[in-house]
Order: sequence, then structure tokens, then C-alpha cells
Amino acid sequence: MAVTSEATTVWNGTLFEGSGHTSLDTSEAAEFAVDWKARSEGSNTTTTPEELLGAAHASCYSMAFANELTSAGFPPERIQATAGVSFTPGTGITGSHLLVSAVVPGISEADFERIATAAKEGCPVSQALAGIPITLEASLA
Repeated sequence: MAVTSEATTVWNGTLFEGSGHTSLDTSEAAEFAVDWKARSEGSNTTTTPEELLGAAHASCYSMAFANELTSAGFPPERIQATAGVSFTPGTGITGSHLLVSAVVPGISEADFERIATAAKEGCPVSQALAGIPITLEASLA
């Protein structure tokens, strides 16, 4: 059975002068302010579509990696994944960089790298982002 998750954005005004709010409708967990200035220049108080996409990519990758590790006989103790999604005005989203650190007892560096890469390729959000470069930097903690 498919599960559909929803988020809604209400935008007021033009692209450059306007602003909006994005809400996570399914979970009702949060509401975020969004605007062009934050998206094109960066901000530590207003989110962007790329930050939200990064959250989706990091959480999806963590789940995929945990599953791949467990299936290979190396259940993880902890995975920390950060996804940095890049945006260039006039070009669009130009890439996602996964920075991963994990505590995985008994795994070799070679197995860790192989499984980390397999998780990147198998993650449903990575697959949805197939039109952009996705890089991975993974290390054992």
C-alpha cells in the first residue's frame, strides 16, 4: 500500500518581494517560513526548499544505510547523516552531498564503504534526485 505524505506552501506576493510558509501537513510537526532572499543568499532564520530536500535526503539515506548494514550482518549503533543540497539562482539545484558518520561494530572499512555506496544508490530520495550529482563522504566513527 502506498503512503502519501503532504506539505503545503502558501506564498504571498512576487518571487523577489514575497514570502510564504510551508507546513508539514501529514505529521503537523512543523511550519517553516520561506522566501527568495534566504534561498538565493542563505539564512539562519528562514528555511529553503533545498534545506527541506536535504532533510528528506539525510533521513532517507540514514534509513537505507541502517537497512543495508543490518542486512549485511552489521547492525549499526548510530548513523549521523547530513545532506548539503546546493542551489544556484538561474540554474537550480546543482547537487546533494551526503556527509555520513556511523558507529558500526565489527565492520571493515572496505565493507563500510561498499555498503554506504549501495545505500546511496538504493535510497528512494537519491533515486528521485537522479537528475543531479550526489556525492558521498562516509566514515566510521
